[in-house]
Amino acid sequence: MRERPVRFPGRGVELEGRLFLPAADRAPAVVLCHPHPLYGGSMDVPVIEALARAAGEQGLATLRFNFRGVGGSTGVHGGGDPEVDDVVAAVAFLESRPHVDPDRIALVGYSFGAWVGGRAAAQTPEIQALVAVAPPLARMVLDAWREIPRPKLVLVGGRDECCPLDLLEPWFQGLPSPKERAILEGADHFLWGREDEVARRAAAFLAAAFHTEKIPQPDAKPGNEIPRAVTGQGCWSHSSFGECKPSRGPKAGGAAR
Repeated sequence: MRERPVRFPGRGVELEGRLFLPAADRAPAVVLCHPHPLYGGSMDVPVIEALARAAGEQGLATLRFNFRGVGGSTGVHGGGDPEVDDVVAAVAFLESRPHVDPDRIALVGYSFGAWVGGRAAAQTPEIQALVAVAPPLARMVLDAWREIPRPKLVLVGGRDECCPLDLLEPWFQGLPSPKERAILEGADHFLWGREDEVARRAAAFLAAAFHTEKIPQPDAKPGNEIPRAVTGQGCWSHSSFGECKPSRGPKAGGAAR
């Protein structure tokens, strides 16, 4: 799968991302929103990389991007409200790409990305399907998801201290249908070693929602492939979130950052 670097305008900022366009015309597409910028979250964390790869293999166009103040994106972290604008800008950029079907746009948000992504989706009808990966219910209010009567999947680790199951249950029950959920037994908020499993589940959900078929991809050229996730590399940490600390992780030498 071959991605290319892109830059696109946001509200008062310029955002960097990586874009994949499949060979098929009018392909469905997905915007991928990364974890918290202040705790090492970026478009290059292993979960986001795996999600982009799996969605592309299912025939979806993909756009992963850095929120303002992260990597090569200009500006500074805004606490959430400006990042909602970043998501809206990413959706607008993606749906304007050649070969993308603007009526089949999805969003996947991981942790902080699920919080701001849900807020963006509530005001952006172009987003027709959503996936929340490890929504941080113990630290953030995700009420915007209650306003979205579109297909949605929630993926949570059974040992996720940022999304404990006793908070997940009432929140999920309050979401409008259609909705699905999956609990990854033994996984915590960081999903170390489970990246590909998360990505496969999310990509299969989106493919079914948009009635796509897995299609062959053009041969990748060196330097543009998405690398397979390596546990402990590109990790991020919620250490300042109090109880949201990793319950397990990579061995010494690969600590989360």
